[in-house]
Amino acid sequence: MSSTQFDGDIDSFVSYLKSNRGLSANTLKAYRADLTACLHLFELRGVTDLNEITLDDLRSWMAVESRDHARSSMARKTVAVRGFFAWAYEHGVTNTDPAATLMTPSIPSTLPAVLTESQAEQLLDVAEQAVATNQYKGDGGAAAASGSGKAVGKTADKSADTVNRSEAPARADKRDNARVTAESQRNAAILELLYATGIRVAELVSMDIADIDFSNRTIKVTGKGNKQRVVPFGLPAQRALETWLEQGRPVLARTATDAVKSRAANALFLGARGGRIDQRIARDIVHRAAREAGVPDISPHALRHSAATHILDGGADLREVQEMLGHSSLKTTQRYTHVSIEQLKNRYGQAFPRA
Repeated sequence: MSSTQFDGDIDSFVSYLKSNRGLSANTLKAYRADLTACLHLFELRGVTDLNEITLDDLRSWMAVESRDHARSSMARKTVAVRGFFAWAYEHGVTNTDPAATLMTPSIPSTLPAVLTESQAEQLLDVAEQAVATNQYKGDGGAAAASGSGKAVGKTADKSADTVNRSEAPARADKRDNARVTAESQRNAAILELLYATGIRVAELVSMDIADIDFSNRTIKVTGKGNKQRVVPFGLPAQRALETWLEQGRPVLARTATDAVKSRAANALFLGARGGRIDQRIARDIVHRAAREAGVPDISPHALRHSAATHILDGGADLREVQEMLGHSSLKTTQRYTHVSIEQLKNRYGQAFPRA
């Protein structure tokens, strides 16, 4: 990221947002990058004082940026720049607010992609079957493990040589099967929890074991702006979580170094090396599961869309779904009613003779 002579002002603005707006770390990082890129462009044009920047300059910046960025990205960039100059004017950094009338690009209203209920069932069923398959893999990893043992010295006793060569691969094979089974149990629990609760992938990976209340079948979720909400989950998700915590998690936790283990001691979901799982791995798990189940390729966010749509189809109140998903605006939740209507129209067209 390029630095500018305005970095101090950007730092002050980001600190202000962190203290007063409660924005997530990812949002603050994006805002900082957007502002740095914007002001760096003006710096290249010879601007040395924020007071020199005009509304026409900002419109020119938008024209340049819009060549390489989608409207959704431009909307975020514009919000960041507008917020920065409003803050600068209010705090006496600038004499005017040139961005006060800067228009945010309109974003086309697109319906979120979702799975049908039968596709969602198929996705979760295949994940559950993978757990059962891996638990009884037998010699599945023997070929890979057999070349990993150390060679035995020529002076060793022949009988000891035979024992060592047969036992080392067997131990390695057993560890490999345990790890594969643990990862399958983790993956099944992740898929069940994402679909059962509609939580975001960032919320999933930040969850701790203590956030689960099995007695009430609820989870405590920390969402955008550090806002917390309690979300219920069903019996299938409970079973998958219990299996993961009782059987799978201890296996992956043993692979961690002491330093990693201490940092991930409370984490609900772990990666292959025993640390807290990250968003990239969680996304890969969902994409891979979709391929294996033979359903349309989806992201964790599409699974969230699917959960919301199916809950609404089941008769849930819109306000209840808004609270469950952690939406600050009911307008965001209403998008899912449009998906339900579209699906109803499709079913109507297929089933009704006079459609």
